[in-house]
Amino acid sequence: MTADNDPLDIFIIGGGINGCGIARDAAGRGLSVALAEMNDLASATSSASTKLFHGGLRYLEYLEFRLVREALIERENLLSAMPHISWPMRFVLPYHKDMRFEGETPVSRILSFVMPWMKGRRPAAMIRAGLFMYDHLGGRKILPPTKTLDLRTDPAGGPLQDRFLKAYEYSDCWIQDSRLVSLNARDAAERGARVMTRTKVTSAERVGDLWQVTLQREDGGTETLSARALVNAGGPWVEDVIRNTVRINSTEGVRLVRGSHIVVPRLYDHDRCYFFQGTDGRIIFAIPYEDDFTLIGTTDQDQEGPPGPVEISDGEIKYLCEFVSGYLKPPVTPEDVVWTYSGVRPLYDDGAKSATAATRDYVLSLNTDGPAPLLNVFGGKITTYRKLAEHALEKLADPLGFSDAGWTARVPLPGGDFPVDGVAALRSKLLADYPFLGVERVNRLIRVYGTDAWPMLGEASSDADLGRDFGGTITEAEVRWLMAHEFAKGADDVVWRRTKRGLRMSAAQIAALDEWMVEARQS
Repeated sequence: MTADNDPLDIFIIGGGINGCGIARDAAGRGLSVALAEMNDLASATSSASTKLFHGGLRYLEYLEFRLVREALIERENLLSAMPHISWPMRFVLPYHKDMRFEGETPVSRILSFVMPWMKGRRPAAMIRAGLFMYDHLGGRKILPPTKTLDLRTDPAGGPLQDRFLKAYEYSDCWIQDSRLVSLNARDAAERGARVMTRTKVTSAERVGDLWQVTLQREDGGTETLSARALVNAGGPWVEDVIRNTVRINSTEGVRLVRGSHIVVPRLYDHDRCYFFQGTDGRIIFAIPYEDDFTLIGTTDQDQEGPPGPVEISDGEIKYLCEFVSGYLKPPVTPEDVVWTYSGVRPLYDDGAKSATAATRDYVLSLNTDGPAPLLNVFGGKITTYRKLAEHALEKLADPLGFSDAGWTARVPLPGGDFPVDGVAALRSKLLADYPFLGVERVNRLIRVYGTDAWPMLGEASSDADLGRDFGGTITEAEVRWLMAHEFAKGADDVVWRRTKRGLRMSAAQIAALDEWMVEARQS
């Protein structure tokens, strides 16, 4: 790191996955880095994903082969680096003759010319060919390949309506998205980066060959830092940063697309996910969630107005319930919904006709109108965040004069320093070392903290040693760890982002935790 009055190499605006990924990569190369996030880490788009590392099977219909290949390669890179917060999942895609394309895609145009009698339907042969490409495009080594299921005999057919006879089963991965962000930020900080949450960048301007960045902290205090390069990873606010914070002219912009999810009590007993395709061409997932629930989503709706907090509409809830009810035997109703979340995806505005057709690829735009470069980050998928960070550093290598050699592939995040197949052994060891926890709590702690569970629990030999129990098995020891190491400052940071224990806590318990954290921060 530089001295306090020396200019930084890079200043990053935005504490989502792209900003934190870039901060980690840059700090690991020995660059001096600071990052400011106006709210909590992962408080917007990065905590509102479908929580999957996936290649994007449907993007093959848009011929986005580079994006899909990069994402497929990254699945296994990331799985190897974070086996505590990411794990393989099998996805069941029931086939039926009424599967249709959503609108017009390059593949649908070709098929409508070659096979006009299909009238916009997705033929089984095309789906199987797409899955064959999905298996082989990214050099899969860890994950098992696609297979065909007979739903009349396979347990995956049990929850489905009897009209579904055949399905394809393929591999992708689950990821705890908010934890991915906080662990990248933590690793960046441990490598020398300065990470500031609840800190808003109010202005940034070129002064000589540096950026002068003015910050406003949560307590109202201000600070000015200088940096040789500025990275705008503002997510939904990336365009606002360009126009109102940095105040430069640009023709580039974002298309804001709202994605919403619902959570209901567990709909089936097995641990596989479902990939459902509707008669309108849309796709949604039904995914086992937090042991006792099922996650259903997502929608794709253009978001009007400025970026900011968004909520699911009654229409979206009804749509998702009716969608899954068209596949599952027990119908799902709005009354079943126990929690919802929504986020705004900042897609690069490529002029696509529909939200679904808009590219999920990222665009890195380097502005060198002055001696101090500005890198604007548009779009991106959570699966490709690490490659995006590498490419961002490649863009800045020449202007800043440093080596562009990447280092992050398969390098473990904090708590992930154990083999992909080592979860069971880790659980057994934690239970042996802390038998008072019980199996259920041990499973949760390993899937949240991995090897960090040991330093977090310390020398505890009973529940009493972990301090106050706030509910949902969240203890004072865990909250103190999250405050000290993962930038948590309020109850929502703990129970909805770094863990999902809010599903098992009352409003009163969450409020009590928030009050305790305020007092702890002041003491």
